[in-house]
Amino acid sequence: MSTAERQAELAVPAAAERRRKKGPGISDTWWRHAIALIALVFALFPVAYIVSAAFNGDNSLSGSSLIPRKVTLDNFRSLFSGQQNTTGHATFQNAHYLSWFANSMIVAAATAILTVLLGALAAYAFSRFRFKGRRMGMLSLLLIQMFPQLLAVVAIYLIVLNVGDVFHFMGLNTLTAVILVYLGGALGVNTWLMKGFFDTIPAELDESARVDGATPAQVFWGVVLPLAAPVLAVIGLLSFVFTLNEFVIASVILETQHRFTLPVGLWQFIDQKYSEHWGPFAAGVLIAAVPAALLFAFLQRYIVQGLTQGAVKG
Repeated sequence: MSTAERQAELAVPAAAERRRKKGPGISDTWWRHAIALIALVFALFPVAYIVSAAFNGDNSLSGSSLIPRKVTLDNFRSLFSGQQNTTGHATFQNAHYLSWFANSMIVAAATAILTVLLGALAAYAFSRFRFKGRRMGMLSLLLIQMFPQLLAVVAIYLIVLNVGDVFHFMGLNTLTAVILVYLGGALGVNTWLMKGFFDTIPAELDESARVDGATPAQVFWGVVLPLAAPVLAVIGLLSFVFTLNEFVIASVILETQHRFTLPVGLWQFIDQKYSEHWGPFAAGVLIAAVPAALLFAFLQRYIVQGLTQGAVKG
C-alpha cells in the first residue's frame, strides 16, 4: 500500500472523530433553544411588568402596561417622602416604608443566620454520632414537614400570646416572636438537606483532626463546616428569600404599622381600601428585591460549587 493511500485511510477516521467531537448543529437542537427562550420569557415577564409599573405615572392596575406610557420617579418618591395617599374616605401614610424595609432585613438576616447555625449543629449530630432515638428524631423532622406551617397559625398565635405574658420581648407585635416562629418551621427540612451533604464528607477527616489533637468543636468549626460551605450558602439564601416573602404569619403576629415587615406593609397599597396605589407598591417591591439579588450574586460561587460537587459525589 502506498503512502498516499495509507494517509487517506487515516484521514477518514480522524475526520469522523472531529465531527463527533464537534457535536450536533443548530438544526438538530433548535427545539431546545426554543424551549429555553419560552421559559426565559415566561420567567422574566412578571419582572418586566413590575419594573414598568414602578416607573409608570398611572397608579391604577388598569393603566399599567409592559411599556410605561409616562415614565416618572414619583412612585419612588412617595415611598420616602411621607406623603398621604387618600382613597375615598381613607388616608394612608407612606412614611413607614423604611421601617418595613429595616424590619424585613432584620428578620430575614437573623432567620437565615440562625437557621444555618442551628441546622448545621443538628445535621452534624445526626450525621456523625450514633445515639438512641437518632432514627426516630430524623423521621419526626420529616413527618413535621408534611404539615405546612399555615395549618398552625391559630396555635402559633395562642402560643405567642401566652408566652408574651411571661416574656414580653417574645410576645405579639415583636420581631423576636416572628424570628422564633420562622426558625421552628425551617429547621426540619434544612437539617435533612445539610445531613445529606455532611454524609458525603469523609469521616476520616474528623478522625485525622482528632489524631492531631483537635477538640470536637475544632473539628466541627475548622474541618467540617468549611467543607460544607456550599450547602450552607444554599440554605442561607433559601431561608432569606422565604422569610423576605412570607406574609401570613407576619400579618398574624405583627399588629402596628412601625412593626410590619415589607409583605405586610406593602399589602396595604393594594387591598380593598387602597387599591389604586399599584405604582408605589411596584416601586416598593422592586427595591425589596435588591437585597435578595445582591445576596444571590455574592453566594453564586458557593452555590455553583455545591451543585458541581453534588454531581460528582452523587
